[in-house]
Amino acid sequence: MSDRKEFRDLATPEAAREAIESLDLSPTPETVSLADARGRVLAERVDAAIDVPGFDRASMDGYAVRARETFGADEADPAELDLVGAVHAGAAPDVTVEPGTCAEISTGAVMPDGADAVVMVERTDELGSGGDGVDDDGPSRIAVRTSVAPGDHVMTAGTDIAAGARALGPGTRLTPREIGLLSALGVDEVPVEGRPRVGIVSTGDELVRPGEALNPDRGEIYDVNSTTIAAGVEEAGGEPVLYSHAGDDYDEMERLLRRAADECDLVLSSGSTSASAVDVIYRVIEARGELLLHGVAVKPGKPMLIGRLDRGGSDGGDGDGDEGVGEDAARNDASVGESAYVGLPGYPVSALTIFRTFVAPAIRDAAGQPEPATATVEGRMGVSERYSEGRLRLMPVGLLDLDDDAPPLVYPVDKGSGATTSLVEADGVVAVDPDTEVLDAGEAVEVQLFSPDVRPPTLLGVGEDDPALNRLLDRLANPRYLAVGSREGHRRLRDGVPDVAVTAGPTDREVGAEALGGWTREWGLVVPDGNPEAVTGIADLVDRDLRFRNRPTVSGLRRSLDTALDDLADERDADRRDLAERIDGYERTAKAFESPARAVVAGDADAGLGLRETAERLGCAFVPLGEQSVVVRAAPDRAGREPVAALAAALDGDGGRGGIDAILADLSGYSRNSRNDP
Repeated sequence: MSDRKEFRDLATPEAAREAIESLDLSPTPETVSLADARGRVLAERVDAAIDVPGFDRASMDGYAVRARETFGADEADPAELDLVGAVHAGAAPDVTVEPGTCAEISTGAVMPDGADAVVMVERTDELGSGGDGVDDDGPSRIAVRTSVAPGDHVMTAGTDIAAGARALGPGTRLTPREIGLLSALGVDEVPVEGRPRVGIVSTGDELVRPGEALNPDRGEIYDVNSTTIAAGVEEAGGEPVLYSHAGDDYDEMERLLRRAADECDLVLSSGSTSASAVDVIYRVIEARGELLLHGVAVKPGKPMLIGRLDRGGSDGGDGDGDEGVGEDAARNDASVGESAYVGLPGYPVSALTIFRTFVAPAIRDAAGQPEPATATVEGRMGVSERYSEGRLRLMPVGLLDLDDDAPPLVYPVDKGSGATTSLVEADGVVAVDPDTEVLDAGEAVEVQLFSPDVRPPTLLGVGEDDPALNRLLDRLANPRYLAVGSREGHRRLRDGVPDVAVTAGPTDREVGAEALGGWTREWGLVVPDGNPEAVTGIADLVDRDLRFRNRPTVSGLRRSLDTALDDLADERDADRRDLAERIDGYERTAKAFESPARAVVAGDADAGLGLRETAERLGCAFVPLGEQSVVVRAAPDRAGREPVAALAAALDGDGGRGGIDAILADLSGYSRNSRNDP
């Protein structure tokens, strides 16, 4: 009998927030050195123990005087005073300003006895000791050409802050400004709110740490969530602790979760929360703690867990050096009580979205960190988007500011929860109400930015992927390019969202656009070094037992291959579909332009559709099948935009660092198209 966990009654997002708010993540306040205090939050009030400054000091270079002796002085009738010495910053005065005298003084120096004001040096003249510019044996004399009042250009003791005054209150976030004040008060340690320790456990037998060897044949993938969530925890004010991966084994998962609970205020796991028979975390929580909630009516992120884990009973780990980074962590008598627990979905986009929406606010609150600056913008949908699943949808979107008076364009960036590139291709999310079935093009929406410092791209391009294009984009300021293929690029340009589309090969779609320029690339079959199977062309793929790796139908390379296959079918008076069915791997496609070649390098294919440039760079042989034109086209109403003009200039060869000519010179099988004849 299956022990599959079914999602029957999904909790509302509001219920999920309430459940997380009921958890206790509060760490104990601690004392840290001033050097480590930036970004922390004061736990107690700090009062000034000294006056700042602690003495009367000059606020500018000049002469310390008795103010009354300058009364009535002006340019026509200056007051003349004997110079009795000098006082410099950092030195105790060794002179006294008696009636009829003055002392030279530097900015920040202690005011000498007898002086109560400073005359700026620009309003004085140095006279000879005789008072007429001629030196004799007496003291030098200073002509003061202005009058000053007592206290002029003097910062008296305690002016900045006086001893006993309230310097900073609890809850103050310590930025460089506050740290400067504490330094002025001589404070070297400060009481701060503790940072909640957050244990992070990624689950799944398929996960491998970045930097370790990956075996795709076993379905292994790099662990994205551990490092991504750890960065989010730190950004929210918590202290992340990474633990070993937990496989889909109940006993191992229980051991890791209980150890994390013993050492941390909050335990986050990712993966193993869905309704699969191998997803066992919810059973661990039910057996070793309390499960408050399983399943939330939100997309992405439905399989979310919220609960508590009992502390105590951990076996302390296996000592492999991988678990519990910085785990002198067991503190605050963690052997008793309970730790908060939240289970995140396994897909990176889902995990980060749920963390940001539900968990990060709780960590900030426990750390005493203020809510981040409001990071929302009003935008308008660039395309129509349909949705009717009855759940709150947190839709990843990108922004494009067209430099006009209208709100920025908003377009969905949703490759599915498993696509990690959605994390960087999106600028924020739009919360789509469960009752909303369609967002119309042009409809106003509110975008919740991922952070206040998000910078939308200056230029949005879509279409074919290409090594020359990658280098061309490097010459532009903050572009964004979505490699969706030539066919999809044409469609999106027609729909009016991107600035430019890059297409390759033959096309049966016409779209109103301005050609900015382009290049020609040599395409064909990538085969192993030395061409051991003696492949000469497409006919070998049809007639021989060769393993082939293709590109998807949206790709320009695939379109050129299909056109060549049409020509072969005409030569043989055959049906092209029959020829395609005879190619082993014709329907087995790879998304990126290098992927088929890499399958050849790995020994998984005898031939792959690709470019001469890719073949030579990867050390493969190449069977040429033709040349293909790559064209960069701009939407007609965007051609005048400055970023589009910069792209056009680079395509003309005058892009600052050599433009397209310098790029193509470094690529095998590439040549330039003119702007007017793409």
